[in-house]
Amino acid sequence: MTLAYVPDDTAAHRLDPRTKLWFQIAFAAAAYAYTTPRGLAALTLLGVGSLRLAGGGLRDLWNYRAAFPVLAVAPVVAGVTLGSPWLRPGRAVDTALASYRVLLILVVAAGYVRSTPVRESRAAIQHAVPGRPGQFLGAGVALVFRFLPLLRRDLTAAREAVSARGGAERAVTDRIRIVATAGINRAFGRADRLGTALAARCFAWNPTLPRLAFGRTDVPVLAASALLAAATVWRVV
Repeated sequence: MTLAYVPDDTAAHRLDPRTKLWFQIAFAAAAYAYTTPRGLAALTLLGVGSLRLAGGGLRDLWNYRAAFPVLAVAPVVAGVTLGSPWLRPGRAVDTALASYRVLLILVVAAGYVRSTPVRESRAAIQHAVPGRPGQFLGAGVALVFRFLPLLRRDLTAAREAVSARGGAERAVTDRIRIVATAGINRAFGRADRLGTALAARCFAWNPTLPRLAFGRTDVPVLAASALLAAATVWRVV
């Protein structure tokens, strides 16, 4: 399963992409404002609920597995010291809560990616940021969303090819070097072909994008975003 849009007819799929972007921003701000276990527990219910509304589950989080070791090791690194007392529980707990906040943000992001087509994401960004900067950001986001699944597929294919040719008998450093080199070469090749394709298709900074319109289903989500933003401001002030 790749980190990409999945066509469906869930409640999240029917939302305006701008609504989902504002919810992500408000949720992330609240996650960094409410750092207590009670606050994070409430945000957990909200984050998991948003992913479920997009038809997602634990399998969608598996796409972020590269970040899991870092989030898991961070509390240990923060808590361990080279001298007495050897372990500082306070630092470990604070870092663990910070890692959990990042995980919650990834949960909401997974729901957004699953329920939002790339073209709608670009349209939402260009509506939010006017002028050439918005067009630049929109095009960049669209290319990133389209390129990431392809790059992951290339790396997976390179790793499987190494394994099929007896790569398991090689040293780990050799396998990493071979897979990384193949991935970089394919990435540059795709970039060259992309540049040629954009030129052949007369790439436009301001293409015809889908029309965006808020609906009734956006109202409760926008209200929840406003409440999260207000709660964050109240907490900070």
